[in-house]
Order: sequence, then structure tokens, then C-alpha cells
Amino acid sequence: MGRVSGWRFCVEALDPCKISGLDFGMSSRFLIPSGMHRVEDSIKRSRFIATAAHAPDSDSAKTFISEIKEAFPDATHNCWAFAAGPPGDTAHVGMSDDGEPHGTAGKPMLTVLLHGDIGEISVVVTRYFGGTKLGTGGLVRAYSSMVNLVLESLPTKEKVDTVMLGVTIPYPSVTLFKRMLGGFEAETVEERFTDEATFDLVMPEEYLSAFSHKLSALTDGRGRIVVK
Repeated sequence: MGRVSGWRFCVEALDPCKISGLDFGMSSRFLIPSGMHRVEDSIKRSRFIATAAHAPDSDSAKTFISEIKEAFPDATHNCWAFAAGPPGDTAHVGMSDDGEPHGTAGKPMLTVLLHGDIGEISVVVTRYFGGTKLGTGGLVRAYSSMVNLVLESLPTKEKVDTVMLGVTIPYPSVTLFKRMLGGFEAETVEERFTDEATFDLVMPEEYLSAFSHKLSALTDGRGRIVVK
């Protein structure tokens, strides 16, 4: 799971207004490839090979594309597209026709990726020309269908952005506090007991606002949260 880093704030007495500027209410979960995956098909005597992999950023996508080109150096074309962000996000995308007629490979491949429900993904479609020309419409259909084919059987996992918390509470609240953690998918990293009880937790960031409200009610406003 990913983590939020590079910033820190303290919620004293768990005042919800102090975190209102952070959009923890929206879910940041989405599917990503769990590993590299490859499928193959023959279309009018041409051999098509679609390879997909996780691409958390543009650099990793480009590295993957280079590796596939090295794996198939004798291919007629190694066309590619990537969307290195949440599903549908266009901030970090790329595409290439790699010698096919303009707009017949990279663009339709990217369109399929952006309309899917899988994020942080890169796909290379390798073509070995079989002697029969497909025409522009046929090429668009072929490259689109290969991306759809690899997505159909692509192993995925859920990406969840997490946040690390330091929670300090009075001792009488400890038992009920531990019971409530499962409802927020929180994992305890460390426990410390002095004059108060302190817990270091990791949880999905989307739950932070609701967690602070529930903890405030549990401790009568005496708990404290530090987001690390």
C-alpha cells in the first residue's frame, strides 16, 4: 500500500475543522496490475503480442517499454500506451504508433486504457507483419482489441493510499479503542505506555476524518492524533 509522506500535522482534541482542508472523504482506492501479463493473437496472418505491466509513474512506464522493445527487437512494430495515474486520469499519459499510420495504434490503445477501471498501467502491443494489410480502420480495431484482450485476464490488486498516525489516549479508552481499529482497516505498528497510551497506526487515508470523529466520542475529546 502507498503512503502519504512529506508532511505532518497535529489534530489536538480531534477538532474536525482542523482537517477539513484535507480531502480524506474521497476514496483513493483503485485497481493496478499486480505483475507483468502477456497475451497473443493472430489477426489476418499478423502476430500480435500484448504485454501489460504496472506503471506507477512515467519513468517506470518508459523503462518497461524499452524492455519490451529489447525483448522483441525483430518485430515490425512495438506500439505502446501508458496511463501512470488513477483510472481515467490524463495527467501522466503517453502513446506511440511506432511506425504504424498516424493515430492507428497508440491513440486507440490509450483510449481503451483511459476508459478502463485499472490505473497505473502500461501496455505494449508488438506486431509481426504477416503480409496482409489491415487498413487504418482494421489497425485501430486490432490494437484496441489487443489491449482489451490483455485487460480481460490481467491479474490486479487494489492500491490504497495510507497515512501513518500517532494516537495518544487515556488508559480507560484502550480496550474500546483497539476494538474499533478493525472497522478502519488500521494496523498497529507500535504501542507505548507511559502516563497515557500511544499507538502508531497505518490506515487508509480516506478514513482519517471518520476515525477522528469516532475517537473524539470515545475519549470525550481527550485523545490526540499526530499525522506523520
